Amino acid sequence: MDEHGAWRSPLTAAAVASTGLRLSGVALDAAGRAWWSEGRPAEGGRVAVLRREPDGRVVEAAPGLDARTRVHEYGGGAWGLVRDARGETGAVLASASDQRWFHAAAGRPPRPLTPADGVRYADPDQAGDGIVLVAEDVREGVPRRSLVHVPLDGSGPRELFEGPRFLAAPRVSPDGSRLVWTSWEHPDMPWQSTLLWEARLDVAAGQLSDVRVLAGRDRRESLVHPGFAPDGTVLVVSDRSGWWNLHEVGPDGGLRPLLAEAADQGFPPWVFATTSWAALDADRVALVHAADVGYRLDVVHRAGGRVEALDLPFTAYAPVLAGGGGRVVAVAASPTAPAAVVVVDPADPADPTAPAVDVVRVSAAAPDPAHLPVPQPLSLPSAGGRTVHAHRYPPTHPDHPDAGAAPHVLFVHGGPTAQSQAAYSPEVAFFTSRGIGVVDVQYGGSTGYGRAYREALDGNWGVVDVEDCTAVARWLVEEGLAPPGRVGIRGGSAGGFTVLAALTGTDAFSAGTSYYGVADLRALAAETHDFESRYLDSLVGPLPAAEDVYVERAPLSHVDGLSCPVLLLQGADDPVVPRSQAEAFAAALHRKGLPHALVVFPGEQHGFRRAENVAAALEAELSFYGQVWGFDPPGVPRLHLDG
Repeated sequence: MDEHGAWRSPLTAAAVASTGLRLSGVALDAAGRAWWSEGRPAEGGRVAVLRREPDGRVVEAAPGLDARTRVHEYGGGAWGLVRDARGETGAVLASASDQRWFHAAAGRPPRPLTPADGVRYADPDQAGDGIVLVAEDVREGVPRRSLVHVPLDGSGPRELFEGPRFLAAPRVSPDGSRLVWTSWEHPDMPWQSTLLWEARLDVAAGQLSDVRVLAGRDRRESLVHPGFAPDGTVLVVSDRSGWWNLHEVGPDGGLRPLLAEAADQGFPPWVFATTSWAALDADRVALVHAADVGYRLDVVHRAGGRVEALDLPFTAYAPVLAGGGGRVVAVAASPTAPAAVVVVDPADPADPTAPAVDVVRVSAAAPDPAHLPVPQPLSLPSAGGRTVHAHRYPPTHPDHPDAGAAPHVLFVHGGPTAQSQAAYSPEVAFFTSRGIGVVDVQYGGSTGYGRAYREALDGNWGVVDVEDCTAVARWLVEEGLAPPGRVGIRGGSAGGFTVLAALTGTDAFSAGTSYYGVADLRALAAETHDFESRYLDSLVGPLPAAEDVYVERAPLSHVDGLSCPVLLLQGADDPVVPRSQAEAFAAALHRKGLPHALVVFPGEQHGFRRAENVAAALEAELSFYGQVWGFDPPGVPRLHLDG
């Protein structure tokens, strides 16, 4: 029998890297056409904006254009729909090359709307004959952000509002007379404390009036995903109950929950244009909310709060949603179905008991389900009486029905204020189909489990997350699911920090892979971009008072405690976690004489976009585990280890 890790799998690294489209934003236009954006690894990660015509043809709005913005560095909100003076629907979108915005109408080449002057824009919503955007000017050192109105005639941006350090989610009322948006200040992040603003909007004059804070002034709460119902009522997701729940906002700023439940109905806005809800009509709202396993998309009636359960075959949703004509478009997935753009009609005349689901675009062709693991939800005891949540994906292969004890790798998500949903993952299946189990750890600090769970990491980054991962690793061995000495850990960005902290601070793991992970907290605080530059105030402590804590928590400070091999994978041009951190950790490993490898990918930033690099990283990781755990994965180049 083949050894665990050496099972022959149809899922090659090249297939994992090149076949998966990265589906993101969605929209429905007045004609009922679905629009979406997709990142294409085979084209260097280029993001294309597309629509599906009634005859089934898929048309790209601006062929060749890479629709990405760098506002807050993470971007998002790089395109939207507009109707011009002729009533024709087109797209407005940002060009990654120079950050200019363009109007792409049918039958005409894209026309520039903003100058190439270094100012960046994101998160469009139509207002009259133009769009409202968040503008970010980084030319003078300290970023300056504002709300602007950009006419479709190309006459250039007009500033509407400025003042707060961060601005997001400008949304225009259905009648075009009002604008809402959110803001926050250092040192907060938007999942900690935000303000919800409202103003009268006069597009002709290019100005706002009656500007006021609508909610958030009298308490610390996270207000995210603002918008309007068709009748002009403001809706927003607030966590004032301890859970992100969708609320109606009254004229006096009072909040009324549409569906009060001990479950999250929102997502952390790491990027622009995120939401968890979409109005279907004056009464019905489509809402994504956490369930026992994963997430559900259901319909909530504003009048009375009645829930219309849709019972869709999906367990995971991207934080994008749009409604129109009584239907909703989303990006959804399940453990055996890759992410897809789907249009859901909750009222299917052919079968009133079941919603109609139209699959518009599939991100990848799914392999044989016999090679796909079904996640097992876990809630395990951790240090300090806490509970840690996780999803275990067992080794799965039709030729190996009884895997027995198998090596496992813990997947640690980034953020750290984020989560990994229970859904099809070609990366997970790449390992499980070869006989290596995977556990996605939703350590304390993760989203999806309420505000208190998110705040468990406050002041404890590098402590609670490490304790939770250690608890999962030891449980795997105690339960006989993994042999002693064959549990590894891998993660990217903030997850990479947890990997390095766990490897230098515990003996629970025998191998670790860090994708562009943080090794030096003090350097991260000094070098990272503005959006996250004060994030560590809450995760670790404010500087300079907490200087000693930064040094103590940094994995670089504890390399002497490391006794297992490490693989470091890094983008050469990463602006978030500079390559210098990976190089410093590799130098420390070299001095200690431990087996290790540092692989730097030219042209990559924070996250690998090029298919060839994604594939090379996966193959390097599998070869690394093979050398540490004593198996030889077939068809995979052998990674050279130093030390």
